[in-house]
Amino acid sequence: MKENKDIVEEENILENGKSAKEQKTQEKAPEEKETKKTKAEKKEERKIEALKDEIEDLKEQIATLEGKVEAERNDYVRLMAEFETFRRRTAEEKLELKNTAATDTIKGLLPVLDDCERAMEMLKDSADEAAKEGTSLIYNKLMAYLQTKGLSPIVSTGEPFDTDFHEAVAQIPVPEEDKKGKVFDTVETGYTLNGKVIRYSKVVVGN
Repeated sequence: MKENKDIVEEENILENGKSAKEQKTQEKAPEEKETKKTKAEKKEERKIEALKDEIEDLKEQIATLEGKVEAERNDYVRLMAEFETFRRRTAEEKLELKNTAATDTIKGLLPVLDDCERAMEMLKDSADEAAKEGTSLIYNKLMAYLQTKGLSPIVSTGEPFDTDFHEAVAQIPVPEEDKKGKVFDTVETGYTLNGKVIRYSKVVVGN
């Protein structure tokens, strides 16, 4: 009986020892699992921090690039504005040069018109019809051509004296009140070119 009791006690000790060992193993497993989980979390956190740093770097790069793009855009806009100003100024200068050249050329032809007018005035009472017709033809053709370029004679005789168009070379007493202050006679015809006076009419004013 004693031997059986000893065997039972021995089995109980072994069983208890085994149970204690298993319990210890079971208690240790969650700790190891928890430790492994903590390491994984830390690794994940490090990855997240690294990604955050990378995102911040990318944001800085984007901000830098945006600043460069804005600066380039401003430079482009400024250059386009300067080019447009240069182009417009050049076009205006070319037009002005063209107009100036045309004005000078037409001014040089005005004495020819004056000579034609004087010739027609002298031939008014002449019996030479061929001379009258030829002079009139030359005058009309020249005047018609110059009018296509914008030339217009200033109508002066009978009009109120206007310093914007007339240059008084003499005054003459007139008995009629309605003729005072008006152009009595035109000594030299004035002209405008595209609305701008290129030669004032030289006139005699009634006084």
